[in-house]
Amino acid sequence: MKLIAVQNLEKIYDNEGVKTVALSNATFAIERGEFISIMGPSGSGKSTLMQILGLLDRATDGTYFLDGKDVTQFSDDELALLRNKKIGFVFQAFNLLPKTSVFENVELPLLYDEHPVENNEGKVKAALEAVGMTHRTQYLSSQLSGGEKQRVAIARALVNDPEIIFADEPTGNLDSKSGLQVMAILQKLNHAGHTIVLVTHETYTAEHAKRVLLMKDGRIVGDQPVSKRRTAEGENFLK
Repeated sequence: MKLIAVQNLEKIYDNEGVKTVALSNATFAIERGEFISIMGPSGSGKSTLMQILGLLDRATDGTYFLDGKDVTQFSDDELALLRNKKIGFVFQAFNLLPKTSVFENVELPLLYDEHPVENNEGKVKAALEAVGMTHRTQYLSSQLSGGEKQRVAIARALVNDPEIIFADEPTGNLDSKSGLQVMAILQKLNHAGHTIVLVTHETYTAEHAKRVLLMKDGRIVGDQPVSKRRTAEGENFLK
């Protein structure tokens, strides 16, 4: 059974009678444990597709099966519960709370979980250890560099041990060294069993994945394996 299987997904935005097709006829599947990049220029529909796959938005038409379940039939509450259990997000803008500690930022998804708070500390520490940020636990997020903020954002995405991590332009606000560190972490997490879906407009970044979906004008125009995959060096910073 495929982890993700979509057929003829469509998204149309209606603004006072003016209809804009953001996604058209998207059909593909993602295996459990894959590292796939969705690549295309600005306005190609890649972020719209990611938001639908990540259960942040609904398709106008088409089918979406997540782990064998037709999520197009789920209520908003059911989608929110499934999203919190199965999915982690990493965004270009980090989306951290600025006057809040690193620990509290990473803990945030756990506050929506059914597990008691006393279990949170171990989960937060494990997530921070996975991204090499245990030495910054009590820092405010506003005191961190861009690369450190993104590593904290990845830890936050990891804290519920999600099966899928969606990363939307995760290196877009970073210098090249910090960007490579982020890609090293994502490759490491994929090696540990997480399914990674990376959204990017950069060929160089996309080639860190194992497979690339190419998008243009709301359509998937290519689906191919990465022939010469880039391996992010520099995992020593995690030690």
